[in-house]
Amino acid sequence: RNNQLVVMSACETGLGDIAGSEGVYGLQRAFKMAGSSYLIMSLWQVPDSETAEFMEYFYTELTRNKSLNEAFSSAQRAMRQKYDPYYWAAFVLVE
Repeated sequence: RNNQLVVMSACETGLGDIAGSEGVYGLQRAFKMAGSSYLIMSLWQVPDSETAEFMEYFYTELTRNKSLNEAFSSAQRAMRQKYDPYYWAAFVLVE
């Protein structure tokens, strides 16, 4: 409970099943219901090396006392300069 951040860098962790008017069931919903404030997850399959690079940028910026949003945006900017969106845009930060 009350976990600040959950990072799910495995492929397609942000996807789920739609159940009528109940919304999307999946890992995202489970972690939010358990009290996690922020989630980082993937919407499609990203190669391991680019995933590792994205996460390295993110955690480096986070340890520099940047907010989660700032660290995530910085990682996106760094990856955008090197790669097509396929290699970094799958990762989303959900509050």
